[in-house]
Order: sequence, then C-alpha cells, then structure tokens
Amino acid sequence: MIEIRLPHARFEDGGENIRLIWRGTLYAEFEKRELRRIIKRKYRTEPEVTAKNGALLIDDDRSGLEKYIAIYIQNNLGRVLRNRYTGRRVIYIHEGMEVPLLGYNAFGLIDRGTNLIQVRGASGCNLSCIFCSVDEGPYSRTRRLDYVVDIDYLTKWFNRVAEIKGKKLEAHIDGQGEPLIYPFRVELVEKLRGNPAVSVISMQSNGTILDEGLVEELAEAGLDRVNLSLHSLDPEKARMLMGMKSYDLEHVLEMAEALVNAGIDVLIAPVIIFGINDDEAEAFIEFARKIGAGKRWPALGFQNYIPYKFGRNPAIARPVPFREFYAWLRRLEEKTGMKPLVLKPKHFGMERREFIPLAFRPGEVVKAEVVLPGRIEGEMLARARNRLIEVINTDAEVGERIRVRIVRTRHGIYIGTPLP
Repeated sequence: MIEIRLPHARFEDGGENIRLIWRGTLYAEFEKRELRRIIKRKYRTEPEVTAKNGALLIDDDRSGLEKYIAIYIQNNLGRVLRNRYTGRRVIYIHEGMEVPLLGYNAFGLIDRGTNLIQVRGASGCNLSCIFCSVDEGPYSRTRRLDYVVDIDYLTKWFNRVAEIKGKKLEAHIDGQGEPLIYPFRVELVEKLRGNPAVSVISMQSNGTILDEGLVEELAEAGLDRVNLSLHSLDPEKARMLMGMKSYDLEHVLEMAEALVNAGIDVLIAPVIIFGINDDEAEAFIEFARKIGAGKRWPALGFQNYIPYKFGRNPAIARPVPFREFYAWLRRLEEKTGMKPLVLKPKHFGMERREFIPLAFRPGEVVKAEVVLPGRIEGEMLARARNRLIEVINTDAEVGERIRVRIVRTRHGIYIGTPLP
C-alpha cells in the first residue's frame, strides 16, 4: 500500500472521485478510473485507489509509483482547479503566463493616484450579499470563473509598483469578493511587510473565514487593520443581507474581538440601506466601542448603498443621495459623540501621489493578444504594452491577435471594444 501526501493539501474520498483540497480554499477532483488507467498504462496493473485521513492510498507498492502519481496530480492540477466557495473553475496565473497585473479590476494591482495600492490575489466570494456591486458569491448569475495569482508573481509586481509610488505606502488587500479565500493570504502579508516602502497593511474581509488560529497568523505576519464588512447585528437580518442561510453572525462578532485582542485594528464597515439597517447605526457604534475598535484609525466606516449596473440591486433597497447620507452621519456624530463618521483620506494617512503613467489614451486603437477568458459572457482579457485590457462584447478566443479601441482608462483600468 502506497500513501501519498502533498504539501498544504489533503485528499478526500468522494466515491467515484478523489478530491484534493489545496490550501483550504481550492479543490480539484480526479476520477478514480482515470488514476487507475494511467497506472495501468505504465505499470500493467490496476490497483484500488482511495483516500483516508488526508492521504491518497494506492493498493500497490511498486517502485516509482508514488512519485509517478504525485507528478501526474501536480501537472494536472491547474486544468481542474476550482474555488471551494463558488465552485467555479479557477485560472491560476503565474509568471510563465506573462499576464500583466495592472489594468484589470478582478486581480492584480490597482493604483488610484494615492499612496494606497490595492492588492488583489484572487476573485470570488463565499457570501452572496443581496446588494453586491459585482454579483459575486456562490449564487452569482453572471460570473463564470475565478482567478488566483501566484504569490511570488503578485509580490514581484507589487515591488515594481512600490518603486514607482515611493515610500509610506498602504498595501490594501481586497478584491471583488472575499480576500481571505486567497490561498496564500498569510504569506502575502508577510511578503508585503518585508517591503521597506510599505508602512501599513490593511485588508477587507467579511470575517466568516477567520478563526483564532488564522487571526494569530495574520497578526504575526504583520497585518495592521481589517475593514470588517458587518451589515447587521440582528442574526436573521444579517443572513438576509449576506444572502446565506449559513451566515454565522456570532462567529463574526467573536472574530472582530479576536482581531482587536491580537493587535489588529478593526474598522466596522456596514453598507447602510435606508429602511433596512440604518436603525442599527447606534448599535454598530456601541459594538465598536465595546471591542475597542479604532485604536489607530476610525472605528467605523459607514457606506452608502449604491446600485450598480452589473450588481445585485434588490427592490427593497432605497438609494439615498450622498448629501442626505452625510447629513445623517453628522447627526449621528453629534448624538453619539463618535467621531469621525464622515471619513476623509487624512484619517487614514492617505495622500495624493502621481499615477503610474497610463499605457493607453481613450479612443486609441491598439493591437493586443487575447490571453485569458473574462469573468462574464462576452468578455476577454488581452495584453498590450505590458498591461491588461478588458475587452467587452467580443467573441475572440485566447491566442488571437485583435484590434481594440480603448474606451476607458480611469485609474489605470483599461476597457476596450473590438474592431474588425
């Protein structure tokens, strides 16, 4: 009997399939009959294949078989890799693919003209919030795949960007979803902390994936702050807003306190939907005070609900003009004494910095190579001038060279439309 174990992975027996869980957030399934077939092709035997206690078991002990199967699994992992939380296919982006990490919203790096750099290692979310601006999560109707960026490749690009942007940077780990589904989350914090240009490392999170062990790991790695997406303190309402019956509010509240106790500052960041959760504003403030949130930065970051073209816009949500929203926040400041609630860049040490120079001009026509499928139907990602371009309304395929008219360049996010 051969027992195979792989680093950061465990095997599970799924009946007809063997499931490999990799780093807790990704999985791949291999048919038992396929594994038996490749063994038979090389060794002229067809042993039983099972999994137990996290190991892959092969009922044979031939020399070289263990290495042969381990190499086969590792070589084919990228082809069948999936996101454990969304169930979607995952494209693993590494240096050998030569995919630029500037230019696209779903992964890579984003520079919005300040000393804060957004760092996005993965797409996808474990929740399906009813107001999600990008229709994320397990119940998404539009997102067709997810991405994961190799940790070394991501930090290599970050270091290049940091050289351009200067010192006293804030590396903000976020994404179109939940950043903690990134399989290299702790290593990412460690590597960012090792960059002398980085003064602050912050992260956006809904808190559900946290446990006490992960909190301690993140604290030891050097995470400074978590902006916690917490939208209700009522369990039933929270489940409704988060779009998941399994949402455990009590766990998230416990993790908020655990973060503070571990030395990681917490900013409570509710999305306020008037008529739904605006009546909980004072309860959010009381909770923030109770756990000691906001030691270095503001304790609360109330957000105004905004409908988005490609997001979920529930009928129960009533958008409120920002003038009215800020007036509400000022009244709340006066009533509770909690300040600041009207947040400004200076509260986070943010300052204007020159943008990374744009690679394209609006209206410009460029030749680009299609390198990846996009996340929604009719979208592909193309490469030109060491930047990514989101090409919309296209039926082009990976490998094609196409002409693209650039229609948007805001914040270095490039969108284009195909030309004949």
